[in-house]
Parts: sequence; structure tokens; C-alpha cells
Amino acid sequence: MTRPPYTLTPAIVSLVAEIAEAVGRLSLSSGDNLRLRRVNRIRTIRGSLAIEGSTLSEEQITAILEGRPVVAPPREIQEVRNALAAYEHLGEWQPGREADLLEAHGMLMAGLLDGAGRYRAGGVGVMQGEQVIHMAPPPKRAPALMAGLLSWLETCEEHPLIASSVFHYEFEFIHPFADGNGRLGRLWKTLILSRWRSVVADLAVESLVHAHQAGYYRAIAESMAGTDSAPFIAFMLERILEACRAGAPQVTPEVTPQVERLLAVLDRPMGRDALMRALGLKDAKHFRRHYLLPAMSAGLVEMTQPDHPRSPTQQYRRTTAGQWLVDEHGKMT
Repeated sequence: MTRPPYTLTPAIVSLVAEIAEAVGRLSLSSGDNLRLRRVNRIRTIRGSLAIEGSTLSEEQITAILEGRPVVAPPREIQEVRNALAAYEHLGEWQPGREADLLEAHGMLMAGLLDGAGRYRAGGVGVMQGEQVIHMAPPPKRAPALMAGLLSWLETCEEHPLIASSVFHYEFEFIHPFADGNGRLGRLWKTLILSRWRSVVADLAVESLVHAHQAGYYRAIAESMAGTDSAPFIAFMLERILEACRAGAPQVTPEVTPQVERLLAVLDRPMGRDALMRALGLKDAKHFRRHYLLPAMSAGLVEMTQPDHPRSPTQQYRRTTAGQWLVDEHGKMT
């Protein structure tokens, strides 16, 4: 395959430098924090599946991981089990091997798709909700296009941060499988980056992609319209940098008692009114000034709809750093 069309803009080059520095700090300081790795893996799986429409919470995914019963649609439980198995196999696969890619798809889609582990035989499109934003190439072209893309990945000399984003975009453009392309593309991006720095595999990038889902599809659409994946590359690098900043427990800031109380009650996504009730507060201005804004400024709480901050259905949840703080220090009061 010839070099895919992409432009290395000054913003992209700057992001690569920032991420490389942040990852270097993480590699030196993170150690073997199994609890943080577990939290991030759960958030990664939840984010990646939520993009595909899964409704399961982090708590339900944790229960599935631990073998506890969960009341949920059987298909969604199967999706989680498959994803948990696939992420556990990351260390066994090589990014440029087609056989490994097919095996990973078979594992992700086992029990969900008759053609799991095989390229599609029919036409498919990239969907944003009910809207088709891209019709993939004809199925007969998919094997050759994938062979070319994997060959490029094996021989390219780009920084892995660039190569992983380019591969991710081109993979979604080809859409080689009947279903599961999104989750496999995100898994393979993680695999490529983990071969560069293993600590990257433990960052909850997918939960941030889900939090910016509208931007994710907008970046795909802009890249396709311009026949240049630079918008998608920039979007993914921004999320990776955001995950690096959130994934460093050593930089967790000191928090006020009010923020501690907020983190303690925020055990699931909640709206402003629900949070105020849980905290026993009635003054919205006081809540915003002394609880919500300090928690968000510290990177401990985030919006579920960051692209629509004034949405009436807006909710808030712990970030990776906020979850880590709660896990490390126990239940806050």
C-alpha cells in the first residue's frame, strides 16, 4: 500500500512531542499499580462499547470481570466478556499480522456475529446514530486493502503515535468486517501504541473518546471530506494526551472537603439536581462554586456531554484520576 493521505500539521507535531514527554513521565513513575490498571481497563472497555450503544456501567463491567451476576441484556454481557478476553490477549498479537487481526475480531465478536474472524461479504457503512457518514469500499476490495494497510504499518517509519492514528482511520474507512469495526480499530490502536510504550495500554483513552463522541465522528467526517486524516489524527492525539494527564496518580491534587464529598457520592453518572440532593444542598450557586467547579478544574470530575455543556440531560462522572483517588483512599466522607 502506498502512503495513506495525511498531513503532519504543526499542531499534530506539537501533540506528539507533548505526549512523548507525558508518557515518559508515566513510565518512570507509574510502577506496577495494578488497581489503577484495572480501573483504566474497565473504563476503556466501557467507553469503547458505549460508543457502539452498550448501556452497561463500570460497576456492571466490574461485576462481570469478577464473575458476579449482572442483570443486563445477554448480548451486552457477551460484548463485555469478549472485550475483557481480547484486551487480555494484547501481549500476544503483532500489529502487522493479518492472522492476529482476524483472531482478535473473532474473539471480540464471538457469539455476536456469524462471520466473526472473517472479512465481510456485503456492503457496510460508518454510522453516526441513524446517519450514514461513509459507505465502505465494496467487499471484494476489503482483503486487498487490508493487506496493503497492514504492509504499510509494518514498514512505515512514522512515530507510533502517528502510525496508530493513521491505521485507525484507514481501518474505519475500509470497514473490513460486517460488524465490530469500531471496537477492533480502537483495540488495534491500543496494541500499536503498547508496542511503543507499554504504559499506554493502561490509559483509559476510549472512555475519553466516548466522552467526546460527537467530536470523534466529526473528525472522521472531516477527514473523509478532505481525503486527509489529519483531523482524525489530531483528535486522537488530543484524547491520548488527555488520558496521559489523567493517568498520573502522582500529580493528583490536594482536594477540599467539599470535593471529597462530591467524589464520594458520585458513584455513577449523575445530573446536577441529583448531585445536590445526594449532598443535601439547596443553593445551586454554592454547589457550583465550592463543589462542582473545583472538582472539574482539578481534573477529578468531567461532563458526560462535553460538546454540549448546557444540555438539560448533562451529567457528571469521576475521571480516571478521580476514580483513582477514591480507590486509593477508600470511601470518602
